[in-house]
Amino acid sequence: MSKISLIVQREYLTRVRKKSFIIMSIVGPLLFAALLVLPALLANMEDKEIKQIAVIDESMILTSYNTGKAESTIPETEYLKFITLEDVELESLQENFASTGYYAVLFIPENVITSERALLYSDKQPSLDVSSHISNAMEQQLENMKLVAHDIENLDQILAEVATDIKVSSIKWTRDGEAKKSSTGLVMGIGYVSGLLIYMFIFLYGSMVMRGVIEEKTSRIVEVIVSSVRPFQLMMGKIIGVGLVGLTQFMIWVVFTGVLVVGASTVFGTTLQQQAPMEQVSGNELFSQDKNVQGAVEDFSEGEAFMADIFGAFESVEPGKIIIAFLFFFLFGYMLYSSLFAVVGSAVDNETETQQFMLPITLPLILGIILMANVMQNPDGPLAFWFSIFPLTSPILMMVRMPFEVPLWEILLSGGLLILTILGTVWVAGKIYRTGILMYGKKVNYKELWKWLNYKN
Repeated sequence: MSKISLIVQREYLTRVRKKSFIIMSIVGPLLFAALLVLPALLANMEDKEIKQIAVIDESMILTSYNTGKAESTIPETEYLKFITLEDVELESLQENFASTGYYAVLFIPENVITSERALLYSDKQPSLDVSSHISNAMEQQLENMKLVAHDIENLDQILAEVATDIKVSSIKWTRDGEAKKSSTGLVMGIGYVSGLLIYMFIFLYGSMVMRGVIEEKTSRIVEVIVSSVRPFQLMMGKIIGVGLVGLTQFMIWVVFTGVLVVGASTVFGTTLQQQAPMEQVSGNELFSQDKNVQGAVEDFSEGEAFMADIFGAFESVEPGKIIIAFLFFFLFGYMLYSSLFAVVGSAVDNETETQQFMLPITLPLILGIILMANVMQNPDGPLAFWFSIFPLTSPILMMVRMPFEVPLWEILLSGGLLILTILGTVWVAGKIYRTGILMYGKKVNYKELWKWLNYKN
């Protein structure tokens, strides 16, 4: 055991002192913080350029006259202006469009009611906001006209009375009979990010084990090392050492990403107002509270209200349980795949020869990523259950299911099978590793690996 600990120490210290580790420990949090902060900043940066859109309305349905001047009934915004043109041909605007200063030309045909189509001409691709604003405004006005044609009186009052906007809030009942506010979006987000991080770290640090084995094998350093330690001890020391490097870097990323996000939110003023966490109440009390706070909620913008719901829903996620499960499935999932990567590294002389062996190993990982969406849609279905139990996909898919309150026996079954599979995989990998680590200049195939596996000690 002391020899394995020495190898672990060597692998760990050698890699954490590398420039690549230090650089990624700095760049990683910056990238993650940017992914979290930049969308919020960009969402607040509106296009302040005033866009003038010329309107040619052949139908005259969307045109009104104010003091004898034709005006479009399409509502304007702060940065979107509509100018109705009369006695102007579309072709003449096309010929001199660059000199007109218009952003676009909206052509409303005479049969717009029956065709339900308008044309937006421009010398550039109009933005989605512009086309959506025009489309929504025209739809609303034409629908109102059709309703008026049916002799419906008090149209505005009727439309206001029938307008309905239902918001469904998720409430989680605990075993103690308490009610906590939850969020399906938050749960799905945590599951997706956890599964993706597991995939990234397994692939990144598992392949690092493979490259390390190839480097030591090609440089013949391994011949010196195995004269003092057994090949199995070398393999286990390398796997554990690199795994600790990955865990260290992950913790650095988590801490510094959190610091950067909080700092950026403070500096740029993007800290979102949060409501006080919802108290744990019974179902009837919760319903009555929703009515009482309705007026206060209306004072929030949609974004603030959404974020307030998200932060309030963190109570139901049980972050301690998620973190423990993440560490477990990360470490044991990494050990499972890194032992397979070590076998591949011992069987070849350079990275170009690894392709034939890498595909069977990486397929379960890729399958786990592909199935993530299906598992999030139906976390209790048979597909989600079986693939979260299957050891080669359970590190990813069980983490996707964890925020959805997986029964304890399923977690224990998945973890137990994963540990048993690791024991079997490490035993098989050790038998192949001891032969392949000293094999040079020979093209290896699956038949040759089977021979190595059956060699006697």
